[in-house]
Amino acid sequence: MDIERIQIKGRFVSTDTRIAVVGLGYVGLPLALEFGKRYPTTGYDTDGRRIAQLREGIDRTGETEPGELAAVARLSFSDRLEDIRDAVVYIVTVPTPVDPHNRPDLSALSSASEAIGCVLKKGDVVIYESTVYPGATEEHCVPVLEKSSGLVFNRDFSVGYSPERINPGDREHRLTSVVKITSGSTPEAARFVDALYASIITAGTHRASSIKVAEAAKVIENTQRDLNVALMNELAILFRKMDLDTEEVLDAAGTKWNFMPFRPGLVGGHCIGVDPYYLTFAAEALGYHPQVILAGRRINDRMGGYIVGQLVKAMIHSRIQVENANVLVMGLSFKENCPDMRNSKVFDSIRELVKYNMNVDVYDPWIDADDARREYGIHVVEQPVPGKYDAIILAVSHRQFRELGANRVREFGKASHVLFDVKCVLPRHGADLRL
Repeated sequence: MDIERIQIKGRFVSTDTRIAVVGLGYVGLPLALEFGKRYPTTGYDTDGRRIAQLREGIDRTGETEPGELAAVARLSFSDRLEDIRDAVVYIVTVPTPVDPHNRPDLSALSSASEAIGCVLKKGDVVIYESTVYPGATEEHCVPVLEKSSGLVFNRDFSVGYSPERINPGDREHRLTSVVKITSGSTPEAARFVDALYASIITAGTHRASSIKVAEAAKVIENTQRDLNVALMNELAILFRKMDLDTEEVLDAAGTKWNFMPFRPGLVGGHCIGVDPYYLTFAAEALGYHPQVILAGRRINDRMGGYIVGQLVKAMIHSRIQVENANVLVMGLSFKENCPDMRNSKVFDSIRELVKYNMNVDVYDPWIDADDARREYGIHVVEQPVPGKYDAIILAVSHRQFRELGANRVREFGKASHVLFDVKCVLPRHGADLRL
């Protein structure tokens, strides 16, 4: 579809149409980059430090290549709301986490909607990419936009929803190479949103029949994966009781053509460990108490403590004193080869270790030590001390850890120590414990 032939409320959209991307994290920055290659685009974020870094071509998320930002002539960055007042399209990519009680936290979404409402004009389009429960865009965000702007939904402005599918650290499945779901609040808006994304997404788009369908599609993508990993985690617990190696069992089962290659582990991050709670929140609001989804969440949420419990048992078995033991945790980000610490379940294991009065060092070459200390109160060591540790937990499968190999990892330990390879990074007999 030719974007230049699409119009909303009489306003024609062309390659001169101004776009504002609100929120410049793992989702927003790649999106602003791609739109900036074709349209005048402003990346807006309230974090002045982030804006200053991006203007210097520095992306601390690691999602862009060196020099890539400076090469996009039609892209600018700002933390001033006035600088996006002339935009026609506003795309919201702010985080949607859960609170300490695992309830949806829509505060960032509300703040972004309120800010956009202050500059929203007749004929403008607001597109949301943040993961929410079905109905949240029209029931929660739209009223905020109307109140802040004084405009009327679907008369003065339109709304779309196109859920993000960014996979941090994945160099193969990038923004443009993954099919994009699109939707709009009216048929006209739906066609416009679809055409807009189709102009930058080489893999193509899928236009959903409604915003709620698009919201639901997004939230079940990660719920499905969460449940599959929960099954693997439960199997890992069961196989340990049976004195079976989980990886060996899964390798054998994987010889069948339709066996799905999921593996056990810590399930965190901004999507898989969060999205199921958005779905169950919506379900419970309708009087339905989900059984399978919440069971999977309970299993995955408990794995951080389970890992430490197994480590302590192994230490006692090896006659290693638990209290005041020195423990090295290798990896803090929620997944491999990525600096993203949001909702990392490694924190659960660290907290559990501290309860046993152990001394914990954290080593992660992907993490900015200042960010870890400022945001989470975690001290990340620049390099582990050889021969210091009574126990080592290899929690994240960063490529640097794979390259070290079992012998060099064990050099960090004392003559008698326990090595727990959570992600099966090392060869089968390279560690004392594996999930």
